[in-house]
Amino acid sequence: MTNLQYFVCKSAENLPKLQKNNFRDNAPLKVLIAPLDWGLGHATRCVLIINRLLEAGYEVIIASDGPQAQVLQKEFPTLRMVKLPGYNLTLGKGRRTTIFKICLQIPKILTEIKKENSWLKNFLCTEKLDLIISDNRYGLYSKQIYSVFITHQLYIKTAFGKWIEKKLQALNYRFINRFSICWVADNKKNQALAGILSHPAIFPKKPIQYIGNLSRFIKTESLPTYTLMVLLSGPEPQRTLLENKLIAELKDYPYKTIFIRGLPAEKKTLFISPSVETYNHLSSVALNEKIAKSEWVICRSGYTTMMDLARMGKKSILIPTPGQTEQEYLADYLSEKKFALKINQEDFSLKEIFEAAMKFPFEKFPEQNQDLLGTAIKNLSTAIQTEKL
Repeated sequence: MTNLQYFVCKSAENLPKLQKNNFRDNAPLKVLIAPLDWGLGHATRCVLIINRLLEAGYEVIIASDGPQAQVLQKEFPTLRMVKLPGYNLTLGKGRRTTIFKICLQIPKILTEIKKENSWLKNFLCTEKLDLIISDNRYGLYSKQIYSVFITHQLYIKTAFGKWIEKKLQALNYRFINRFSICWVADNKKNQALAGILSHPAIFPKKPIQYIGNLSRFIKTESLPTYTLMVLLSGPEPQRTLLENKLIAELKDYPYKTIFIRGLPAEKKTLFISPSVETYNHLSSVALNEKIAKSEWVICRSGYTTMMDLARMGKKSILIPTPGQTEQEYLADYLSEKKFALKINQEDFSLKEIFEAAMKFPFEKFPEQNQDLLGTAIKNLSTAIQTEKL
């Protein structure tokens, strides 16, 4: 940005909202949507939101980078994509090292939040927006534009006890309160998938709206073609560690299996055995079809994956990422509810997994009976107009 552009932008920040943000005559409302780069889940759950925004007549711009951008580019090849660098966080090889590395990266996270807010201010110097939707990116807000924050973690679980969790919740709410509204990706309490994470005792000051299950999938009935589906995702090196462990187990596994690696940029094909069908990545439509044809699903307990499997009603075997306390909590919570079976990554075998799964009293996931996202999107145009005035 030139010095002149910077001066113009800084001056524009002080203009009255009515002067800056009048609706453009007969033009569609323009929205910037940006998912966090922690695994692929934040990007894939935005697929449903983007589709619903397009159906409602919005002009959508996607801000992302890396594998998340590649996933969304494949889903929406005609939409404009702008590069927004991710946080690029890394995990350890074990539970303790992962917790330690996440703690060490907190200053980096806070720095990246400031950077993405500066990126947005620069972007707004040349781009007219009516709406910003941030999926867990705390810096993607503007005082001049209606800003939506999406999360399922109002309460953040840690390995350090309730005192630290309360401090983190206060910090979390300090960031959330900078937005116009917070959309919570879960159902209301009696149908909740995220437990205390999405239904804490204390809420932020800004309005909260539950938008339901954000699965991009459509439930279809199909006879099983595959006994087992392996669905991998998440940050490195933990994704590869679990992949290698499962590959070693699957080499002698005789039943028909489909193995999705969660690597949208990978070109090389992986061969495991004649009974294992392997893909680096699948589109939403193709993955929907493959899940429908699978009897069992082994996967991480990432929340987006949980929403997808809840929509599909599949028997799930969850292997939480060691040290990722959100996944550990979700796996415990869903296992206690009998919605899924939890297995630890440290030491398992497929034989032991299926022996446990056969004895496990699986219950059906709670079904969503309201279009909460549709209601939230319908309310947007009025909220944007009010914000502008």
